Amino acid sequence: MYVGKAKNLKKRVSSYFNKIHDTAKTNVLVKKIVTIKHIVVPTESDALLLENNLIKTLQPRYNVLLRDDKSYPWICIKKEPFSRIFSTRRFIKDGSEYFGPYTSFKTVNTILELIKELYPLRTCNYDLSPPNLPKGEASGKFKVCLEYHIGNCKGPCEGFESLENYQKQVDAIREILKGNFKESMKDFKKVMNDLAQNLHFEEAQKIKEKIEILENYQSHSTIINPKITNIDVFSIVSDESAAFVNFLQISHGSIIRSHTIEIKKKLDESDQELLELAIIELRERFQLLSREIIVPFEVEVGENIKVTVPQLGDKKHILDLSIRNAKFYRIEQLKQLQIVDPDRHANRIMAQMQKDLRLPVEPRHIECFDNSNIQGTNPVAACVVFKDGKPSKKDYRHFNIKTVEGPDDFASMTEVVYRRYKRLLDENEPLPQLIIIDGGKGQLSSALKSIDELGLRGKITIIGIAKRLEELFYPGDSIPLYLDKKSETLKVIQQLRNEAHRFGITHHRDKRSKAALNSSIENITGIGEKTMETLIKHFKSVKRLKLATEKEISEVVGVSKAKKITDFYKTN
Repeated sequence: MYVGKAKNLKKRVSSYFNKIHDTAKTNVLVKKIVTIKHIVVPTESDALLLENNLIKTLQPRYNVLLRDDKSYPWICIKKEPFSRIFSTRRFIKDGSEYFGPYTSFKTVNTILELIKELYPLRTCNYDLSPPNLPKGEASGKFKVCLEYHIGNCKGPCEGFESLENYQKQVDAIREILKGNFKESMKDFKKVMNDLAQNLHFEEAQKIKEKIEILENYQSHSTIINPKITNIDVFSIVSDESAAFVNFLQISHGSIIRSHTIEIKKKLDESDQELLELAIIELRERFQLLSREIIVPFEVEVGENIKVTVPQLGDKKHILDLSIRNAKFYRIEQLKQLQIVDPDRHANRIMAQMQKDLRLPVEPRHIECFDNSNIQGTNPVAACVVFKDGKPSKKDYRHFNIKTVEGPDDFASMTEVVYRRYKRLLDENEPLPQLIIIDGGKGQLSSALKSIDELGLRGKITIIGIAKRLEELFYPGDSIPLYLDKKSETLKVIQQLRNEAHRFGITHHRDKRSKAALNSSIENITGIGEKTMETLIKHFKSVKRLKLATEKEISEVVGVSKAKKITDFYKTN
């Protein structure tokens, strides 16, 4: 019904459903919407081009303003002797080479002007095929034009330039249009420097501006090479429970169709098996007749289909785009799954964590420990608990370190882990399947002492995570495990670690405040323990107590004691 583009798809789509629109057509459009699909592209220019192509291919009813819009421009290298190079809006299948389309004629004109300044090519329409070309001296059959006299053309029509020399210039221009600017940019800069040395600064500045435009120009866009035609692209992204296969249909280097399907895994099928199944299904569903497909790895789909696994170039660029669309589709589906079916979402996360962390069972119950102290003062520790991948805050626990003197994180970790699981064993409470220690090998070894003392080695998996490189350490293994930075398993572990740190820091801050308050109040003559506890409970910190007025304090502990407290803080 409608094709559109947006930088922020969520805002754009939401705008259709969050209000009553001024035009009746838009309101009717919204009522008729059944499903919404999207294609991800790298740049705004690509989105503009893709929108134009899809509108022309699908002819949606509500794209009235764009349906009859003009075509985008191309740069053509004409198939003829002494090839002409020019811009055109018409794509004619006569063997000529076409580059584009471009979203702006400004870009096209800039490129053509640069080419014209660097390479003197003909602009005339003469037929310069071999029978018509002069041999040796000028034949007089053609007449050189003004372009020759002002130095923009070397006069191939009169035999003043050889076909071989002319073709070298065309080859250089072809590389520019493909995006290979390295050699040509050297020539451009040489022209600019020569002009500057000859004190032609205004002309040199113009060349510099054109070079900057050319450097910013993106030669490789979603639609780049019209020679890539009638090809289908398939990619796959999978996890423990499902695979997502994206399909792009390419015609003349343009995407004319995109579709993604989800395949539920039943028997731990491989990506190759699932992709082969999806290719057959999609080709039959959309009646695809292409003889070549682009895929990320070798597949067997019949002898009459050429299978290409690109490593570089335009085809690899399109394959990467397909993979990106598959990943985006998977993310969107998982977001919906988390809302619609949280149990299934949790099951998938648990299965993925079991596989990634090489666990004997799914980690339905995870506990994470972290120590907090500042220069050895008020050492505390925190234990946070996740169940089914989500925080279980009622099971969080704080620990005040009792047996350790000074800032000894290792000994503190040994004490806390022992106290935690000794109590769980004594009370017959369920033990976690996974323990995570915030720290490297030292903290992990310290925690293992308590695990061994309690006889829990082998019954609970315990790992340590080092902050700097997110390294995961296992007991007895000197080589850490590195997870993909974007993996859901690592995200859950990071969330555990961050939550333990936050919970521990909060407790440590409260403890320091209370210690400071206690220390301060103990020095006030006539203020006993009960009064101190009342003040702690009410004001929370020394700073608040100092800032309180005598009247505010008297409302808590009486006028007499309030005066003693305010007098003390005035003189201290």
